[in-house]
Amino acid sequence: MIRSFPLLLLLATLPAWGAGPRPGSHPDHRQPLALSAEEAAHLRLEMRLFLNSVQKIVTAAAHQDMPVVAEAARESGLVAAHQVPPGLRAKLPLEFKKLGHATHEAFDDLARDAESMADGGLALKQLGRLMQNCVSCHATYRIGPAR
Repeated sequence: MIRSFPLLLLLATLPAWGAGPRPGSHPDHRQPLALSAEEAAHLRLEMRLFLNSVQKIVTAAAHQDMPVVAEAARESGLVAAHQVPPGLRAKLPLEFKKLGHATHEAFDDLARDAESMADGGLALKQLGRLMQNCVSCHATYRIGPAR
């Protein structure tokens, strides 16, 4: 528990440490994605898949369990991208699709490197770079009608 304390302290301070504006304190200028309820649910499911993979990767990398890192990363790789319904894919902006594709590819790259290099530190560095895509996407887009 002692080793994880600094990480817990860091995570506990993130909201106050500049995680961005508080909801309602600034106008939301993100580009709206006008989706049906079913399409929005699919997109949210994919984001939860990413988050689930991230959690598994962090935990496994901390224990140098690289087979689990690879498996968790692969779950969010390009295989997951092929499950997007064609109607939803047609509605998404090109830049959104490019960012999503790059994110799925980065998960696959992380999986390959976890298997071949077996380096938990490298996996976490790759995950940090990959998550820049998540942050960028959430800063640029939102699900919902134009306001």
